[in-house]
Amino acid sequence: KVVAQNPAILTTIVISGCASFFVGNAYQPQLPEFLVDLGYGEDEFRYSLILGANATGAVIAGLVLEMRGLLQANPRTVIFLNIGWCISIGIFAISNNYVLSVACLLCADFLYLSCNSMAQTLVQLNAPPESRGKVIGLYTTAAQGLIMFSGLTVGVAGAWIGIHLSLAVNAVILLIVALCVLLF
Repeated sequence: KVVAQNPAILTTIVISGCASFFVGNAYQPQLPEFLVDLGYGEDEFRYSLILGANATGAVIAGLVLEMRGLLQANPRTVIFLNIGWCISIGIFAISNNYVLSVACLLCADFLYLSCNSMAQTLVQLNAPPESRGKVIGLYTTAAQGLIMFSGLTVGVAGAWIGIHLSLAVNAVILLIVALCVLLF
């Protein structure tokens, strides 16, 4: 009842849960195969750079979020960050250019960390004190618990249709969900 009556909480739980379910972190174990497809299968330096792009994006996001006033915490910002993440992951999925792929992963992790941090903040701030623990638990279940299914939606589907197409399709599905949440 609490979640249904609070649009800020409902929006963040839906966005975070769908992001975890459809894409999550399932593309990260597939990075070696993406690197092979980019033509750099055994290049450890390029693999380190592509992995480092994720970490660098997260560090930049942490710094930006700590600088007051750069990103305002509200549900619309969460949705727009999620839309940007979908676009970055989608471009990464179809890219055949190494530099573009690294840039997309850097942007994606910046947007992902920003979106999730802001969503959790909104849930914590908007949950009524008497049910805060339950509401945060529901958010955590959606944001972290549903991530196990991204292995199915991206990984297992990728075994059938290819990891590039699988990741791109899931990014598009998530983008559609985010646009629907934005409209409603």
